[in-house]
Amino acid sequence: MTMPYDQQSDIPDEALLVLYANGDAGAARTLTLRLTPRVFAHAFRMLGNRADAEDVAQEALIRLWKIAPEWRQGEAKVTTWLYRVVANLATDRLRRTRGVALDAIAEPEDGAKPVSETMQDQARQTALNAALNTLPDRQKEAVVLRHIEGLGNLEIAEVMDISVEAVESLTARGKRALAQALAGQRDALGYTDG
Repeated sequence: MTMPYDQQSDIPDEALLVLYANGDAGAARTLTLRLTPRVFAHAFRMLGNRADAEDVAQEALIRLWKIAPEWRQGEAKVTTWLYRVVANLATDRLRRTRGVALDAIAEPEDGAKPVSETMQDQARQTALNAALNTLPDRQKEAVVLRHIEGLGNLEIAEVMDISVEAVESLTARGKRALAQALAGQRDALGYTDG
């Protein structure tokens, strides 16, 4: 029997996955609606290409459904497991396509914003992506997970399969490198003191 679930339901991701493994299609739908935006966003930030990010997000969710019957609650959070799978799939894709500019696709325009603001946002995003792409892969992944995805150090350590101290080191070195790479662009990017 399938039960309708609200996407904002208080049922934890892990419980929904177990319900799906036991044949509850409604739980899968709810979990898909809840997780797809986050999985896609993480893939897009790593890859910079919408089509590739959609492929990676879809593959990550397919892998989640395949492992659902063996899922052991309490060992890892579903989101942690998914972030790791997305990171691995995106890294594999980046390795296969080295040399292709990751920021070649412009951010979509938001019709509600003035053109000048949209252009400023695009310039900032392009500068950030370019600076992120100068970082070693592990530093980039740690910085994106921490400062763009908003994960805590412990969760990042689980996603990247490293110690919390290594996460702190990677993010600190990554932030310093980003600050240095973007230092001369404050005025051009519209950041003024005041």
